[in-house]
Amino acid sequence: MKVWVSLALLAALLPLGQRFALMSAEKPGEATEIRASYRRPATILFPDDNPYSAAKAGLGQMLFFDPLLSRSRTVSCATCHNPSLSWGDGLAHAIGEDPRGLPLRSPTLIDVAFSEPLGWDGKFRDIEAVTFGPITGRANMNLTESELIERLSTAPAYGDAFANAFGDRAITRPRIEAALATFERTIVAGESPFDRWITGDDAAISAPAKRGFEIFNGKARCSNCHSGPSFTDGSFQDIGTATGDNIGRGRLFPTSQKLRYAFKTPTLRDVTRRAPYMHDGSVATLEQVIELYNNGGIDRPSRSPSIRPLFLTADEKSDLIAFLQTLTASSPAVPFPEVPGQRAP
Repeated sequence: MKVWVSLALLAALLPLGQRFALMSAEKPGEATEIRASYRRPATILFPDDNPYSAAKAGLGQMLFFDPLLSRSRTVSCATCHNPSLSWGDGLAHAIGEDPRGLPLRSPTLIDVAFSEPLGWDGKFRDIEAVTFGPITGRANMNLTESELIERLSTAPAYGDAFANAFGDRAITRPRIEAALATFERTIVAGESPFDRWITGDDAAISAPAKRGFEIFNGKARCSNCHSGPSFTDGSFQDIGTATGDNIGRGRLFPTSQKLRYAFKTPTLRDVTRRAPYMHDGSVATLEQVIELYNNGGIDRPSRSPSIRPLFLTADEKSDLIAFLQTLTASSPAVPFPEVPGQRAP
């Protein structure tokens, strides 16, 4: 069971610095059935075993931005999930403690509350389960659970924050997971021109963008996977581009032919600010992404049935880009909070 918490209520409860991403798209106005299916939710879903509280979200925010969580004290969660970069890092491959980098691109955290399971291959059942993967990963933050708890326990500010969030000063792995997950669930897409259009502002997007929306939901078949308010159905698809040893979700289900090279369908929110693209950052521009889909990808048994040549014209490709550009919200300045690790020797 999960509990829905109003975005408006969260905006009222959270400290000012945490209100940057909260919005409600419930506005008056007529919309077609297709448009309505993309309307932003007015609430965020929190699990009943980790309900929302402002104190817990505030603790999670401290942890998220604190380099104390890495062995070298130089890498934080925000290193790979920078709010100024639409909660990604703008790199083809994430870089943590190991300068050689990781094999995959850092996914954005926008709307992460709505897209469980998580990870490019879906190996994490929920946000809580993700937490210690990057923290203990050798190439990522490279810190053991015991070392992290010891560091946090010696910082008085964290003792106070854990007491406020949980009722006492005990610092444990489940509490760290709960706090970070609570904060991360508040990271939602801001209002974009597309959101204003589907709630009644007909002038919010251009005529080419409106044509692009029709192509997105029609000839290009993008909405087969990029559907709903977050522009993802959370599925895992082989779109016919990946090659090599990394077979995505197929690693978890080795007997499944259909899941070979299947990777998580990412959100398209803020997509124009989140290049490069694909799980491995192998595609530099949106124009190149559309061309890949237009060509239909590698014809193989695992390829999604939605992937086949599209025969889009140059004008249709241009209109599709115009539509995708409407999914990017304004980018408010998000100050990095002062955290104990920034004062550590």
